[in-house]
Amino acid sequence: MIDFKKHPCFNKEAKGQYARVHLPVAPKCNISCNYCNRKFDCVNESRPGVTSNILSPEQSMVYLKGLKEKMPNLSVVGIAGPGDPFANPNETMETLRLVRKTYDDMILCVSSNGLGIGPYIDELAELEVSHVTITINALDPEILSKVYRWVRFDKKGYFGLEGATILLGKQLEAIEKLKAAGITVKANAIVIPGINEDHLPELAEGLAKMGVDLMNTIPLIPVEDTPFSDLTEPEAATMKAIRKEIGAFLPPMTHCSRCRADAAGLLGKDSTEAMELLSEAAKMTVGCGGGEEEERPYVAVASNEGILVNQHLGEADRLYIFKETPNGYKLVNQRVTPSRGKGDDRWVELGDTLSDCRAILVGGIGPKPSKILGKSGIKVVEMSGLIDQGMDAIYKGEDLRTITKAEAFKCGASCSGTGTGCG
Repeated sequence: MIDFKKHPCFNKEAKGQYARVHLPVAPKCNISCNYCNRKFDCVNESRPGVTSNILSPEQSMVYLKGLKEKMPNLSVVGIAGPGDPFANPNETMETLRLVRKTYDDMILCVSSNGLGIGPYIDELAELEVSHVTITINALDPEILSKVYRWVRFDKKGYFGLEGATILLGKQLEAIEKLKAAGITVKANAIVIPGINEDHLPELAEGLAKMGVDLMNTIPLIPVEDTPFSDLTEPEAATMKAIRKEIGAFLPPMTHCSRCRADAAGLLGKDSTEAMELLSEAAKMTVGCGGGEEEERPYVAVASNEGILVNQHLGEADRLYIFKETPNGYKLVNQRVTPSRGKGDDRWVELGDTLSDCRAILVGGIGPKPSKILGKSGIKVVEMSGLIDQGMDAIYKGEDLRTITKAEAFKCGASCSGTGTGCG
């Protein structure tokens, strides 16, 4: 049996004794949930999908070493996004390898939607990743089709019932393989009023038959600019009743803190000092590689989720920074854009922020910021589509004729470029 004693998420008694950290190395996601919006970040906001910084695997080790010095009781290292760990498998697996090599006694865990984890389960077991959480919201594809906008699998997008069926199939395969590998599995289910709340006992019963170890029911957090933003968060009495029902089949988790993707410290008492260490690590160039040989090795991207070029520059609060490597395009960090309301100075400041970038991919941009960035030596490319295709155009000179600027983002001469964003 696996020892739960030092894992605060799996053992309530460890909650006030042992600390955990989530390393935010996985920004991309392979599904789109109707309750999730990862655009917003606030240090006072605690919910999955939120982080203040993205780290490379090497940056995460610098952060972890500093954190371990501050927190001798740190017992768990997890990867939980802010996207899905296995929509970012290279970053996820390299981080786990580095942690295991440095800290052979650390408990390792990951939290995933289960869509892409399958091919990596054998290595997860070899690395002694002892705990995996799979977010699974129903056993009925019809219900799931109401929860997800799209599912991206094997480089192809699926919608509606088709996407839900593919996702569920991969989730069930993953659970079966994880249990066969001797890995403890926790199921997370978001309680969504009017969607899946009456189905959860059936879900618990089915998961119990598959050998799932415990189940965490999480009340929906209505998030701005999502399809479920108008729903009401389930009341405490409702959650208590649901947990009692699922308790007939699986041990219910009752102390979840709905942790951020960069959570660090005791469960429910995240460390402000850790946030400072995280910010410092994100600024380091360790692990970015090759920058000395090239004056501008990187490309900046305006994207909502790290997969598509789909954001107007004026609306982008942060930009994804990529670099070409022998193993494909690697996300090295995210950079916050200058605040609005500065007029032309906003774009001059952004040019300085992106001084090591040869290009920027945007869904739309006004004439004035485009001109200012161009004077900074940054090639501006307006497009819509997959980031990788835009990267191919920048690094390999491939044609972008199949990708055109989105009509919704086209800016005409009337755009003043004042730095206040589009109205």
